[in-house]
Amino acid sequence: METADLTHHISRRFNEDLEKVRSQVLQMGGFVEQQLQKAITALVEGDGRLGEAVATEDYKVNGMEVSIDEECSRILATRSPAAGDLRVIVAIIKTITDLERIGDEGEKIGMIASRLASMERPPDKYRSVKHLGRLVGQMVHDALDAFARMDAQSALRTVRDDKAVDEEYESIQRQCMTFMMEDPRSITRVMEIMWVVRAMERIGDHAKNICEYIIYMVHGTDVRHTSLEDVALQLASAQNNRR
Repeated sequence: METADLTHHISRRFNEDLEKVRSQVLQMGGFVEQQLQKAITALVEGDGRLGEAVATEDYKVNGMEVSIDEECSRILATRSPAAGDLRVIVAIIKTITDLERIGDEGEKIGMIASRLASMERPPDKYRSVKHLGRLVGQMVHDALDAFARMDAQSALRTVRDDKAVDEEYESIQRQCMTFMMEDPRSITRVMEIMWVVRAMERIGDHAKNICEYIIYMVHGTDVRHTSLEDVALQLASAQNNRR
């Protein structure tokens, strides 16, 4: 086999390896997203069995993380990726860590939902919590979509959505404090809800992290701890340089 043919063969195999890992990440993300939706449904509908099911299936998320991490380690050891390919592997390793943590938060929500199912539900049927769950769920979905398409602009839009999640979270926290002061009998239930919305806020943070990794994969720019305005300027500059 000539050198040129060997190089092409290695390159093709490497691309296949990368595509396989990316597909596994999306599969893991899809499962995590599904678990989150089930956990929120269990809470809102008072379905204790569904909440328990979500909590007991978290081991599957952990298994996916370990499997993908091992595959990434194998690629690093056997393919010695450089430049953009190395960025992809590094970003994938970081992404599955955040997906696993989203799974942990979903497990937490499921466990709390199973406990709350035995308590009287409030008149609003957790309307504000459901709304926050919808915002967070959309962030996770959009982050995974941006990952699938390697779309840095979509990732940036999803990062911006985290502000709305934070504002809704703070609003619910204030409501919870008011409820507990007005009716001490509600303290146990309201405290559980405060843990739920805290878990949701953290899920939003993890989705934001994934989007930052996407920008890093596409442009090689680390935008963590950078203002959204500066990130937008950097992406605009990168696009102009490509023209």
